[in-house]
Amino acid sequence: MDQQSQLAVILGSDPVPFETLISHLMSSSNEQRSHAEALFNVCKQSEPDALCLRLAHLLQVCAQPDTRAMAAILLRKLLTRDDSYIWPRLNVSTHSSIKSVLLNQIQVETAQSLSKKLCDTVSELASSILPENGWPELLPFMFQCVSSDSPRLQESAFLIFAQLSQYIGDVLTPFIKDLHTVFLKCLSENSNADVKIAALNAVINFIQCLTSSSDRDRFQDLLPAMMKTLTEALNNGNEATAQEALELLIELAETEPRFLRRQIVDVVGSMLQIAEAESLEEGTRHLAIEFVVTLAEARERAPGMMRKLPQFISRLFAILMRLLLDIEDDAAWHTAEVEDEDAGETSNYAVGQECLDRLAISLGGNTIVPVASEQFSTYLAAPEWQKHHAALIALAQIAEGCSKVMVKNLEQVVSMVLNSFNHSHPRVRWAAINAIGQLSTDLGPDLQNQYHQRVLPALAAAMDDFQNPRVQAHAASAVLNFSENCTPEILTPYLDGIVSKLLVLLQNGKQMVQEGALTALASVADSSQEHFQKYYDAVMPYLKALLVNATDKSNRMLRAKSMECISIVGMAVGKEKFRDDAKQVGTSVKAPFLC
Repeated sequence: MDQQSQLAVILGSDPVPFETLISHLMSSSNEQRSHAEALFNVCKQSEPDALCLRLAHLLQVCAQPDTRAMAAILLRKLLTRDDSYIWPRLNVSTHSSIKSVLLNQIQVETAQSLSKKLCDTVSELASSILPENGWPELLPFMFQCVSSDSPRLQESAFLIFAQLSQYIGDVLTPFIKDLHTVFLKCLSENSNADVKIAALNAVINFIQCLTSSSDRDRFQDLLPAMMKTLTEALNNGNEATAQEALELLIELAETEPRFLRRQIVDVVGSMLQIAEAESLEEGTRHLAIEFVVTLAEARERAPGMMRKLPQFISRLFAILMRLLLDIEDDAAWHTAEVEDEDAGETSNYAVGQECLDRLAISLGGNTIVPVASEQFSTYLAAPEWQKHHAALIALAQIAEGCSKVMVKNLEQVVSMVLNSFNHSHPRVRWAAINAIGQLSTDLGPDLQNQYHQRVLPALAAAMDDFQNPRVQAHAASAVLNFSENCTPEILTPYLDGIVSKLLVLLQNGKQMVQEGALTALASVADSSQEHFQKYYDAVMPYLKALLVNATDKSNRMLRAKSMECISIVGMAVGKEKFRDDAKQVGTSVKAPFLC
């Protein structure tokens, strides 16, 4: 049967072939689905009116929910204003039929997921035709729905209001007074969680579409009711709804933080209370933290707003520090073969790290350092290794944002870290080395210039920790960080000790330790330049041996780092010294090398 004959059957009087076509569009068989897509596209090009009317008819009569849902999705795609937008090609009677069917189905559809798809379809079409008054009955219908006694109709209307606020908010602005009334009534009086979330979404989207600050201020009195949506969901044990509410409020904090400024104390206080509630799910608490950190980051739109709440900053910092305590002493961490193995770390730990970094960058050292200093002192005085570890990790996280203030307190900062090099727990020693590495980057070159005589010997000593290869490898990595911000004059007196230690590490069986030693050697050579010549004859044989022996797939990274280190060492000592080895290395890797 040719395509035209197939088309006649599909769009004929018998509805079954069209239903079959739609079901085939959802088929797991690529061949069946591709054939159905080709036929659907022919329908779209040659019979757009019949196609749209058939899809609308399916919405009304089909007994299969999946097929009805697919019909709603396909109709939305056809009515979305993009390259395949076919509304202008449809005749006036088809326009009327589709609009009538969509509004009717919103009233009679009982399945919530399908109701939402219908709302999406209505919103897409309305965003195209409402500005030209192409659907005059829609807004009266929506106001009628929100005023009805049906939670399902109320939810549908708010879902459409939310999307229209995003797409064509200026069309809704003339109804600002009526919208304020229905939003306030729903958020204050409605007891249905789905309706309240839909209303909250609509309110927040509408506030964002308002260009006038005076218009936005008219909605200030809704904020307590908006927050009540969140607290009611939590009190009712409905954390899924609470998380939806939090995500919407985070969006508001990001785009319109000034809207919150008059009631900031109450709002932030509530969020911190949620963040501190250990009975709640992690996801809920993390979202509450995200809200407050997002507000802190809103420097351009609301400068200094969070800085005016020092008690909240201290409280938030304490919450983030407690998240860093959620770490286990997993055996896999100690026996790891790679440096980035994070065994024992949890989602709480990851959120704590990320948010401390963001908070410090957004609020700066003058605000964060006094708070951090007080809490670090308490943590470092505690017996638990986790608290020492948390303080060191937190210090590394805030270093970038607080660098100017921390440079002024270098003695205190460096002493705090170096004192932890001798802690009995290897994860604490690792965290101290990690902090030194980060501080070398963020506080350099001040740290290198003033404290090289304390830091470099401490790192060299840490390389002797043969019981803990991860500590050794990280000490080598920290040498890299330190030397990148270092002059040859500072580094040269320490080269004998550092290079000899790194050569020992190169002979270590752990690939992770060898890789750390290679990157450190490369950095030291690059920083010391011609001063590295005296070590060349001792170092190069080890580097060539590693390159030749690292042939397994598992050794790809080791081989790459060996080649990189040889190249950097060669550039540091110069062509004359390196020429013979360059030819030899080039032959062994079957590639031209620096010579």
